[in-house]
Amino acid sequence: MTDLPPPSKKKLGLVIDLDTCVGCHACAVSCKEWNAGGFAAPLTDEKPYGKDPSGVWFNRVHSYEVAATEGYASSPMPQPAMTLHFPRSCLHCETPACVTVCPTGASYKRAEDGIVLVDEDKCIGCKLCSWACPYGAREYSEVEGVMKKCTLCVDRIYNENLAESERQPACVQACPTRARHFGDLGDPESKVSKLVAERGGVDLLPQLGYQPVNKYLPPRPRRTGETTAAAPAQDETLDTAALPPMLRWLDRVLSR
Repeated sequence: MTDLPPPSKKKLGLVIDLDTCVGCHACAVSCKEWNAGGFAAPLTDEKPYGKDPSGVWFNRVHSYEVAATEGYASSPMPQPAMTLHFPRSCLHCETPACVTVCPTGASYKRAEDGIVLVDEDKCIGCKLCSWACPYGAREYSEVEGVMKKCTLCVDRIYNENLAESERQPACVQACPTRARHFGDLGDPESKVSKLVAERGGVDLLPQLGYQPVNKYLPPRPRRTGETTAAAPAQDETLDTAALPPMLRWLDRVLSR
């Protein structure tokens, strides 16, 4: 089985804001477009317009209907029903089970930045990593017979031929609501670490002990829209003599 490197000081990962994600799938599409020709290429699709389509997607977005609540002790205000959009991809765990179960060393965690990758030349397609991953982040390519996964666009974030502002994962670059953030979560002074601290970012399934590097920012409380009865509005009178000439003329035309 594959050993893990010592914990790295640098921990590159994503922070996903569930409060501002609108479920547009721009992250999934941009990821597919970039990685179809990058480090993990190709990302194949089989029968995309048939009855049983299948394909490799590193990002998937699930939408859930959340029922209204009456409020809790920590948040006494009732919460209205809402739709929650939940993007899912590899979390680049600190102690990833997908790596330790790999019999060939194809799945590995980089010591320099904590990114979890797959060496497809070593992968035998046994799917042990997909069974071990509790987050469902592994993708099996039926065409190539190997496992694939999110690479954090490793061929993009270190690409010096790109402008520095573009050296971030394709999903982050494409998000129209800025619900996705990228940076070093091992540095407490980084923007992403401060964002997690300010918004109470959480791990996905922390009880499993895999220590995901990626964090989720929970939705902010919503208002129900119920308000107390407002006082009846008072009629306002308009002094047309005080209006400019053009508006006085327009008032006469519209009042006919």
